Amino acid sequence: MTSITLSELAARIDAELDGDPDLVVTGPASLVEAGPGEITFLAQPRYASLLAETRASAVVLGIEVEVDRKDIALLRCKDPNRAFTKVVQAFVPDTAKPAPLVHPTAFVDVTARISPSAYIGPLCSIAAGATIEAGARLHANIAIGTGVVVGANTEIHPGVVIYHNVQVGERCLLHAGTVLGSDGFGFEPTTDGWFKVPQCGTVILEDDVELGANVTIDRARFGATRIGRGVKIDNLVHIAHNVVVGAHALIVAQVGVSGSTEIGSWAILGGQVGVAGHLHVGQGARIAGGSDVFTDVPPGVDFLGSPARPRMETLRAQASARRIPKVIEEARRLRLRLDELDAKAAVTKEGGAS
Repeated sequence: MTSITLSELAARIDAELDGDPDLVVTGPASLVEAGPGEITFLAQPRYASLLAETRASAVVLGIEVEVDRKDIALLRCKDPNRAFTKVVQAFVPDTAKPAPLVHPTAFVDVTARISPSAYIGPLCSIAAGATIEAGARLHANIAIGTGVVVGANTEIHPGVVIYHNVQVGERCLLHAGTVLGSDGFGFEPTTDGWFKVPQCGTVILEDDVELGANVTIDRARFGATRIGRGVKIDNLVHIAHNVVVGAHALIVAQVGVSGSTEIGSWAILGGQVGVAGHLHVGQGARIAGGSDVFTDVPPGVDFLGSPARPRMETLRAQASARRIPKVIEEARRLRLRLDELDAKAAVTKEGGAS
């Protein structure tokens, strides 16, 4: 088990330490779950009440946060959330990189080019003309198609399938079960059924892209489906043919992006967002989880709902919808009152006529 003194952690996160510098902590934990010997953090003011109850030995928190307790060490810094990320990293053991190797159970075509510093794990298949660059690590049971390029220091986990002519950049991370370059979903109706439209393009992943487990990215009908530099994509995301995802965009789990849509750089798509085809999501736009996008999204705005609209517009519409039952009840009472008035008027009229 890793043990680190508070003085070492304070230096690592550039924090002011109020407590025993020689106190040893054995790991990170949440405010609720932390026990003696562990370190926790407070980043959100709404959790401040938990400081009185936590059993942690130390806490990372903001510079101005007041703490009444004297039995807990304090590491004060400007950004507790980011600082605690560094704390967690301090307790994560370095994963040993596998030594360069082509496993004897792997199949490598004689025309493939494998860097001497690459690692090719058990039961991998490397097809004709493929290139695996320096320091790339391919774990077990990975299929690399004809003409594929895997960039330097890219890591690919078991069960990934990369179809022909796909390009994967440097320092990418592909998690288990991901599929790159399967056919785009293109069919045309005929009298004999659906005619499959040829998908002749490719997929390009630029440098520093991370793909979660079971991500599927379709090849373009022509040209390229492109994932920009630094993009991070969560598990179970589907990117359709000819989509372009701009640099550093963030796409959360179970998102579906339809064909020929462009996602701007630094855009964020929350979980289970659906984006229709041939749209443009602007740079820095943020789309809330569960939203359905059927129109272009301007840069830098927050979209929400189904159909998705600007955040405040959607919230006003939702507030109005919540008032509908009350409005209906008021209309019902008014109708009853009008009926009563009509009845009285009729009686008065009959009396006057007699």
